[in-house]
Amino acid sequence: MLEILTKLLFLYLPFQIALNPAEGFDLASVRIIIPLLFIAWLIDGLKNKKIIIPNNLTFFLLISFLFLTSFSLFFAENFVWGLRKLIFLFSIFPLFFVVHAIFSSNQAKKLSLLKFTALGGVFTALLGIIQFLLQLIIPLNKLYSAWAIIIVPFLGNSFSQAVLTNPSWLVNVGGHTLLRATAFFPDPHMLAFYLNITGLISLGIYFSQQEYDLRTSPLPLLEGEMPTGRGGGKLTIYFSKHLSPKEIKNKKNYYLFFSIIIFLASFLTFSRGGYLGLIAGLLFFGFFTFKSKLKYFFNNAKRVISLIFILITFSLILAIPNPITNRLTSSFDLSEGSNTGRIETWKQSLEIIKANPTLGVGLGNYSLSIKPSANYREPIYSHNTFLDIAAETGILNALVWLLLFLFSIINFTRGFIINNDFIDLALVSALVSLSIHSLFETAIFSVHILPLIILILSLNNSKQN
Repeated sequence: MLEILTKLLFLYLPFQIALNPAEGFDLASVRIIIPLLFIAWLIDGLKNKKIIIPNNLTFFLLISFLFLTSFSLFFAENFVWGLRKLIFLFSIFPLFFVVHAIFSSNQAKKLSLLKFTALGGVFTALLGIIQFLLQLIIPLNKLYSAWAIIIVPFLGNSFSQAVLTNPSWLVNVGGHTLLRATAFFPDPHMLAFYLNITGLISLGIYFSQQEYDLRTSPLPLLEGEMPTGRGGGKLTIYFSKHLSPKEIKNKKNYYLFFSIIIFLASFLTFSRGGYLGLIAGLLFFGFFTFKSKLKYFFNNAKRVISLIFILITFSLILAIPNPITNRLTSSFDLSEGSNTGRIETWKQSLEIIKANPTLGVGLGNYSLSIKPSANYREPIYSHNTFLDIAAETGILNALVWLLLFLFSIINFTRGFIINNDFIDLALVSALVSLSIHSLFETAIFSVHILPLIILILSLNNSKQN
């Protein structure tokens, strides 16, 4: 039951309803569901006298991060603001135990969980694409007003008002104002984080699907042989009596289609940090995939033609002026308004870090250091995850977070190189994408993104477990 509920959680994640238990107080339903899952897991473990506690560097670094983050509260000007953020972190963190215990050491269960995650991604992508296309038939101001009403149940009364007070939904590209894809997310940047991660996961499933379906199918199997293509040897394979190889291949292709839809929706967010993160993740995935399948790839004319077609299409997209490439190239224009503002924000953050290097200004108190009259939901932050962590909780804690990501990236990459496991490659590519995007935005306090980060980290099943 816990396994099914956890899968449904990640399908529900991008569509979660927000509760309003009190005036001015919003509570994302996932923040209740995750602790309940953890309690159920704990009770089940005590009942069976078997509680799996991770014993690896990932878990140690994550615990260290939470400890240093908690300790920074003693130096916070506004203790309550920091406490609210800390409670948020501890309401999501227990997911690590559940996912690690149930899914990390079982490849079939891991793949199944990631399929639900990818499915949530493609549904969200379709919603974002539909939202974007609606402005072609509905006047922009009417669509904007309508969407401002639609999102209230998903963000909560207070949070939705804060989002609309400081909107980032609109973008001016080539003199045209466009409504960016946001789906039920508070802003396009968080949606881009989510889509890039789930898109890369879907791509990894595409490359691994046939192997895992053949290996783990619960249906009766027939044994057969096929050439390996390496010295004329034979490879024993198993086909289900109920699924032909063609049917399995078609099933596999769904996830390639899903990833294309998800990446298209990511483009429609017009998030420049998202573009850079996606490009980094795809390049990382492509490099290791191409390297591992080089000989296999060039033995098939269709694959070569497909690659040439993709490269030509991508080159044309970059060469022909369009809103997406205009938005991407503006990322490198240091004189552009938002880029100038972001550089100034980074300078401010560095000054705060310089003045408070050890434990920062306290969790949740960065905005007060910039603007003493700021309110809790005012969007004042560093536009850089690592600077945000360093400014609020100290340089040491930022280093711990960086090491947490570096260790996971190295470990997943090693797993792919040794086992040729494309799920590992998908997860490490998602971390690379997340890391690059995090240089421009902060997503660790997003109720949509932090569970995905915990998901990836908890599946880092190193030999030290």
